[in-house]
Amino acid sequence: MGAAPCTRRLARRSRAALLAALTVLLVQTLLVWNFSGFDAGDESRDAGSREKRDRGSSSSSNGGGDPRQQRRAAAADALQDPAPNGYFSHRPKEKLRTDSNNENSVPKDFENIDNSNFAPRTQRQKHQPGLVKKPLSKQKEHLKRKLEQEEKARENSLLGKNSNEVLQYSNRTAKNSSSHRKDSHRSSKQHHIRKSGSNSPELKYDLPPKCEISGKETISALARAKSQQCRQEIAEVYCQHKQGKLMPEKVTRFCPLEGKANNNVQWDEDSVEYVPTKPVRIAFVLVIHGRASRQLQRMIKAIYHKDHFYYLHCDKRSNYLHRQVLQIASRYPNVRVTPWRMSTIWGGASLLSMYLQNMKDLLEMKDWPWDFFINLSAADYPVRTNDHLVAFLSRYRNMNFLKSHGRDNARFIRKQGLDRLFLECDTHMWRLGDRKIPEGIIVDGGSDWFLLNRKFVEYVTFSSDDLVAKMKRFYAHTLLPAESFFHTVLENSPLCDTMVDNNLRITNWNRKLGCKCQYKHIVDWCGCSPNDFKPADFHRFQQTARPTFFARKFEAVVNQEIIGQLDYYLYGNYPSGTPGLRSYWENLYDEPDGIHSISDVMLTMYHSFSHLGLKRAETSLHTDGDNSCRYYPMGHPISVHFYFLADRFQGFLVKHHATNLAVSKLETLETWVMPRKVFKIASPPSDFGRLQFSEIGTDWDAKERLFRNFGGLIGPMDEPIGMQKWGKGPNVTVTVIWVDPINVIAATYDILIESNAEYTHYKPPLNLPLRPGVWTVKILHHWVPVAETKFLVTPLAFFNRQPIKKEELVKFHNGPPKNAYMEQNFQGLNTVLNIPVNIAQVEDAKRNAALTGTKLEDWVDSLVSNLWSAVDICASGPTSCPVMQACSQTAWSSHSPDPKSEMGPVKPNGRLR
Repeated sequence: MGAAPCTRRLARRSRAALLAALTVLLVQTLLVWNFSGFDAGDESRDAGSREKRDRGSSSSSNGGGDPRQQRRAAAADALQDPAPNGYFSHRPKEKLRTDSNNENSVPKDFENIDNSNFAPRTQRQKHQPGLVKKPLSKQKEHLKRKLEQEEKARENSLLGKNSNEVLQYSNRTAKNSSSHRKDSHRSSKQHHIRKSGSNSPELKYDLPPKCEISGKETISALARAKSQQCRQEIAEVYCQHKQGKLMPEKVTRFCPLEGKANNNVQWDEDSVEYVPTKPVRIAFVLVIHGRASRQLQRMIKAIYHKDHFYYLHCDKRSNYLHRQVLQIASRYPNVRVTPWRMSTIWGGASLLSMYLQNMKDLLEMKDWPWDFFINLSAADYPVRTNDHLVAFLSRYRNMNFLKSHGRDNARFIRKQGLDRLFLECDTHMWRLGDRKIPEGIIVDGGSDWFLLNRKFVEYVTFSSDDLVAKMKRFYAHTLLPAESFFHTVLENSPLCDTMVDNNLRITNWNRKLGCKCQYKHIVDWCGCSPNDFKPADFHRFQQTARPTFFARKFEAVVNQEIIGQLDYYLYGNYPSGTPGLRSYWENLYDEPDGIHSISDVMLTMYHSFSHLGLKRAETSLHTDGDNSCRYYPMGHPISVHFYFLADRFQGFLVKHHATNLAVSKLETLETWVMPRKVFKIASPPSDFGRLQFSEIGTDWDAKERLFRNFGGLIGPMDEPIGMQKWGKGPNVTVTVIWVDPINVIAATYDILIESNAEYTHYKPPLNLPLRPGVWTVKILHHWVPVAETKFLVTPLAFFNRQPIKKEELVKFHNGPPKNAYMEQNFQGLNTVLNIPVNIAQVEDAKRNAALTGTKLEDWVDSLVSNLWSAVDICASGPTSCPVMQACSQTAWSSHSPDPKSEMGPVKPNGRLR
């Protein structure tokens, strides 16, 4: 009997080894690399034709005397390998189609997105190229079927369920579960452990589940949830739903109408001349997050009037912005900040809870006699003045303005996920299974941006009738609840005849760019997001066929010019010579946030930027025999800002302390660092003219087609993405080659650029850590250089925000094991491309990788100075350097005048702008 467990373990190991061998064999025989991770076109469309490198003897035999042919032949010989390296094509960017003014967060053509098989995120996903499958031989089909059977058997043993009820678990899930087990030991409660198989993660609960959990979506959610409390909530909600205790089955409809109310409202620009005897007063509820305080202030200036009320909710995670709005509220009696804060997520139930609490607060403020409730974000901007809005609402003071989806209701329910059960916890919306829509009511929905009158707000906030009470229960477990709750309650309430199918907004929908499942990391569903407006869209604000008073979205870091156009259109130009009109500053780091709010890469780079500033002060301001402009760096940075001018990124502004060596006093300085130009066309230029620009970065935004990591701060453990911008022209294939600092070729792949492609982007699956230093990415056409760009992988001077220790260096500074960034070795290309591996460079890299302390800082500074330059430095306070300029006197500093965003005293007409 004692040998039985050992025998079972050996059997399990044998099965695991067999499964691994079959997996490797199948991958080797079936897969051809074909990288199609680009942003243009529908994700579901076929990748189209794939163009492969010619590696056969024909390439060499046809070389003739043409140097290009000879280079192509040499490259083909260098790449001889039975396993093809990365080939992928780029689908052209399809013609943009801007939808109508529908603000619904599920645009009209969202039905093209299928959420029926939303994959559980059971493991860390590296970018996986699309796989092209060749027709399988009988032997390969047999191997594939056998592998699938083994996989199913393994899954079934995992939880003891049939194949329809079980989802896979991953090593990452097990790791997460084990880390949570450490937390559970600290609890005084006796935890119940559910173990479903020898290889499955342990799911722990404070109390055992009250039912058997068999739904595959719930099992997946339990495996992925990070905290024990969240897993407990998932189990409890699932069991309540399974027992029929969670969702209402039938709801009373109080609306006397059959169908939906059809209220048409009219508006023309001359209506503003109508002065109502009792103008309405509006409660603006601003739901804000992030760090774009100056854009927020500019928007508040545009909508402010002393007769209205402004209630601001700042996300619990946005402490910097919260500090800014508290300062605003302290200056104006009709501006208040919620005394409570919530962490809301896209699509989360918390958003509806937040709105209902805001409504309750406003109704309890007896000194704020408002008539309408309107919700806005910092990404909104008015397209009509407050006078226009007040005149319009005073005419229709009994109406409620919501935008409906305007499509087949059954399709909307399915695509919106209203027939699915969701739960929000761990800042994620978990999908737990199916549910039924309650009988007796009409379910509707559309945009979660609305304008509601006080009577309806009172009803939806305080009523305890069957409709409101049960709808609050239903929507507490609904995806995107604010997009449907108010619509459904209003259309079934006694106030149903007050609905106007118009939320008075215009939204920049573009399904080709906006519907890319960009929120799947926080919700088990595919969602869409509107694009930012650009100057070319300005005519849309003037040509709407229905009353519109606000537009979204706007982002000053993407385009500030369009905001300026709207501002000047509404309120006229600023006086000639007004400073800062084309500048934009946005905070990245503020000292009260704490140093742990930024990464080690950012902290390393910010320190280096401040060092560059001090060196500039010494070289450009210092005179011989005088130390009054020489400094020694002190402490961590105080603040960091992005700086944009004319919608172009100009670099970082780092405020920092330094000791003046002449007087030994601490001074506060601000350094402006700007990235050097690293994109270079080949010399002599090739006859290939389609490439316009290339850049390397992280955090690629496929919707706005830019890197959100402005400046491209990249560390050894980051996964960089290569982006190219193209002009129109004939279909071509280019080769992209990534070269590390010691000339190891890390990756190479081909891109098929179709005639109307605009952007391509791809993240090569490089093994980490990346070697610190300056990398080069080359682009070739027929193996002739077209252009190259460079990027810096910075060494880390800090680890966990503390100076890095010698024993920690090996994790980050030595490059990947055996210099192997990928499974395939590209060493044969070094000779072809004339990229020699220099032994001296290799030895220098080894020595640098072991540096610590000031020598490490010096190495970082030398690397940073290759790609960044200190443009200027100023003093934000008293200074002993006689030629140091004051920051408030510069045009670039975060202390520079910014009248367009500064909020001054209220004018006699009641406005700020």
